[in-house]
Amino acid sequence: MIQVFVTGGTFDKKYNFYTGELSFEQTHLPEMFERGRSSLEIDVKTLMMKDSLEMTEEDRAIIIEQCKHCPANKILITHGTDRMVDTAKVIASEKIDKTIVLTGAMIPYAFGTSSDGFFNLGNALAFVQVLPHGVYVAMNGRCFSWDNVRKNLSTGLFESLQ
Repeated sequence: MIQVFVTGGTFDKKYNFYTGELSFEQTHLPEMFERGRSSLEIDVKTLMMKDSLEMTEEDRAIIIEQCKHCPANKILITHGTDRMVDTAKVIASEKIDKTIVLTGAMIPYAFGTSSDGFFNLGNALAFVQVLPHGVYVAMNGRCFSWDNVRKNLSTGLFESLQ
């Protein structure tokens, strides 16, 4: 089984056509798994619906506790891209003996075909099934170890530090 923890981020934002604002209601993950015809055994649990810029150390503590205590040893976390690497670092410091992959989107899934969410989710699902235990970030078709990744603010892409 793969445990999926939802924390919010652009992945799950909804666009308000009247105000032009992005906000949260509920996760899009079940719909995405259905549309993607996933046949994997997946349990989706929403931990929070936050923009990662608003994520606190208390929020990260919740994520860590959930990772430690869930029965699955394969965990996928949807997360905002701005602080994804920070959260990955904190999780890695706990040395949890499971495969944990964080992923997100630069464009909300609700925007349809222009979103990178479907692509990133599919890649993260594949990576979480085949990687050894550790903490990883899966974005833009690539997978990075938590300690060898950054978000390039000029390109909007994740890249290796080396």
